[in-house]
Amino acid sequence: MRKIFVFFIVVSGVLNSPAQTKIIVAQDGSKKYSTVQEAFNSIAIYNTKPVTIYIKDGVYKEKLHLDSGKNFVAIIGEDKFKTILTYDDHTGKVTRNGDTINTKTSSSFLIKADYFTAKNITIQNDAGFNAGQAVALESDGDKAQFYNCRFVGFQDVLFTNNGNSRQYYKDCYIEGTTDFIFGSATVWFEDCHIQSKKNSHVTAASTPQYHKFGYVFNDCVLTGDASLHEVSLGRPWRPYASVAYIHCYIGPQIKPEGWSNWNKTENYKTTRYSEFENYGPGASITDRVGWSEQLTSAEINKYTIDNVLNGWQPKDCNFKM
Repeated sequence: MRKIFVFFIVVSGVLNSPAQTKIIVAQDGSKKYSTVQEAFNSIAIYNTKPVTIYIKDGVYKEKLHLDSGKNFVAIIGEDKFKTILTYDDHTGKVTRNGDTINTKTSSSFLIKADYFTAKNITIQNDAGFNAGQAVALESDGDKAQFYNCRFVGFQDVLFTNNGNSRQYYKDCYIEGTTDFIFGSATVWFEDCHIQSKKNSHVTAASTPQYHKFGYVFNDCVLTGDASLHEVSLGRPWRPYASVAYIHCYIGPQIKPEGWSNWNKTENYKTTRYSEFENYGPGASITDRVGWSEQLTSAEINKYTIDNVLNGWQPKDCNFKM
């Protein structure tokens, strides 16, 4: 009987344990945590259970870091326009301890963990138009997903910095000047709004040669400030850069050639730049560069979320504040 009783206690403890941890962050001090980083710090390394962090409205000026091992974390903002995570580091800035900021160390928010989700939130770098490289989000973990989020800054806003990372962005707004979506990850953008603030480049992919896909923009909208007419869809940071625009609205800010080379290098010779059935004033293919391609009906069938993200199917868990 004793053995049976002990077994019952153990099993009931497991069955009655909470399925996930819920944390609320509020700047006014009404909750346990008043900063987002404090909430991140409370999560155990090698976490294996879902942690949902609800963030109340406010401008949280913090340099954030979610370390590797702190997996299965979701952050949910109260309002994407009013829940703002921001910082102002940029290349050339000298920190209090004498270090000089570079592109990799400039991010407002660095995510190293896997299985990360964000929803209804703004992530920005407010260093300014002339600050140079100033990353808002550097996302390095695998299986990261973002819903109804805003990424705001100028140069180098969204850094998808891991060739083995898969990422998914749905109904997001991404705004910047130069190379403001860049890196080596495999990323699917669905129904996103891409806003250019300068006659420069939307993407700077560095896709590894061994990856079939890099950036895929599906049913997205590309717009720009009214004065812009010389924006490119992308330039290849590395030789095998892969970017595809599928069924996207291309505004008049995109130049007729569509794409640009990287500082007169030979990267363009092996790029994998493609389009399929885009529309809008900047979508004409008549004057596109000869080293980009228009996908065929047979080729487009390979562009599914399952294929691009190598078997991973992102899922919005419908978190609510």
